[in-house]
Amino acid sequence: MNTETNENSKPVLLLVDDDEIYCSVLGDALEKRQYEVHIANDLATALALARKHEPECAVVDLRIGTESGLELVKQLAGLDENTRIVMLTGYASVATAVEAIKLGAVHYLTKPANADEVVAALQRTGGDASVSPAEQPLSVKRLEWEHLQKVLAEHNGNISAAARALKMHRRSLQRKLAKRPVKE
Repeated sequence: MNTETNENSKPVLLLVDDDEIYCSVLGDALEKRQYEVHIANDLATALALARKHEPECAVVDLRIGTESGLELVKQLAGLDENTRIVMLTGYASVATAVEAIKLGAVHYLTKPANADEVVAALQRTGGDASVSPAEQPLSVKRLEWEHLQKVLAEHNGNISAAARALKMHRRSLQRKLAKRPVKE
């Protein structure tokens, strides 16, 4: 890692996601929070940018096209073990969260995550032992609601695109979204 910051005294951040619109929006928001942001939409470009700019921080999507962001986390940590990496995903699972941390990520966030959440995750230096486990698992209906909301957000509120991603009819998705979320 470059131990000195760049000429502008901004930490260098590598943002890697195949969703170009999401990268643009998140990248702009991170630049407003005083990061020098470099964006890549595939693993090869990400590695080239990492070698060129030596980022202090990286935000890496779990799925980058057909490639795995876990592989990129491993390679970025191999280039510089001090790079603070946050894994970002719309496809969260316990297995991928554990692997991301084992490979060198410092945090794991689910989409949609905003710039403030990303910055907070990058700045965290340890775990939070005061987090208490849920008393009960989420109900199936609540899990479904959460999943529908995440997929909809991933498609920028486009119900037709979200329905295609969910492999369901658009009207069925509209009916489900018209209902209020299940209270837990």
